[in-house]
Amino acid sequence: MLFQPPPRPVFDPVRALRLAAQTFEIEARALHALGTGLGDAFTRAVQAMLECRGRTVVMGMGKSGHVGRKVAATLASTGTPALFVHPAEASHGDLGMVQPGDLVLAISNSGESDELAAILPALRRLGVTLVAMTGAPGSTLARHADIVLSSAVAQEACPLNLAPTASTTAQMALGDALAVALLDARGFREEDFARSHPGGSLGRRLLIHVHDLMRSGDAVPRVAPDADLHALLREMTGKGLGFAAVAGADGRPLGIFTDGDLRRLIERGTPLAGLVAEQVMHRGPQLVRQDALAVDAAAVMETQRVTSVLVVDADGTLVGALNSNDLMRAKVI
Repeated sequence: MLFQPPPRPVFDPVRALRLAAQTFEIEARALHALGTGLGDAFTRAVQAMLECRGRTVVMGMGKSGHVGRKVAATLASTGTPALFVHPAEASHGDLGMVQPGDLVLAISNSGESDELAAILPALRRLGVTLVAMTGAPGSTLARHADIVLSSAVAQEACPLNLAPTASTTAQMALGDALAVALLDARGFREEDFARSHPGGSLGRRLLIHVHDLMRSGDAVPRVAPDADLHALLREMTGKGLGFAAVAGADGRPLGIFTDGDLRRLIERGTPLAGLVAEQVMHRGPQLVRQDALAVDAAAVMETQRVTSVLVVDADGTLVGALNSNDLMRAKVI
């Protein structure tokens, strides 16, 4: 028989939109049913995960495995130590990652995954708590589990009712619900989230302080109140920040002189000879504490419409300088 190529696909935009809307409707119904069906099993699972002395080990095959990786990542980033172990690899050595005291969250829509079933006896011997997330409460996985979370759906969004669609959406949502309940019970805060996301924008907002970015020591342009204008301009030029702080003998900032202040003096025709820093400085400079968050310093600059601030310690002594370029390099703004 000669090879017959498959028929060319026929794209119908109207049908595509109808199927998309139908997918959303079916999956929304599945999530609504999941929410109304939560009960004692969910609260017992959350309690068991809270009391777990080890880690939550998430397992799943195929599409359930992809969901499991995401669930493990969400748990780990919200305060619940978790990792994903592939059931097939577990049979060939990776089961060593699971230790007594751990909790295993096994995800399988059918509950009959051969790879999971093969390691159930070993998991029982380890004495771990086994939580099953399955669409088949009477399955092999469910019968071996200590706690069974039902992720059953009435139908898949797939027109053939075959491809995991609504069922994986339900699994994902149930995993998110566990993570949210756990982070709330642990008192997990923004600061905790930032510590596990140091590379993200929230991490930069909540972990970077002014003292991490400020210029300090000899890099801070400063002069005494009686410094002449020549010394003031030399300090500004040498430090390259476009301003210089004027500080008293006690180290406290009295004022600031910027490039803009110099331009305004020239524009007004002010005689420059004989002027000293105290006469030309702008009094009441914007100050931030060195232990403040860098994002708070950015807010001061934005509110006051300035590009630089002076940094002081708890006693009000000048210890640094910060400008908008420093904040941009750190991606705070």
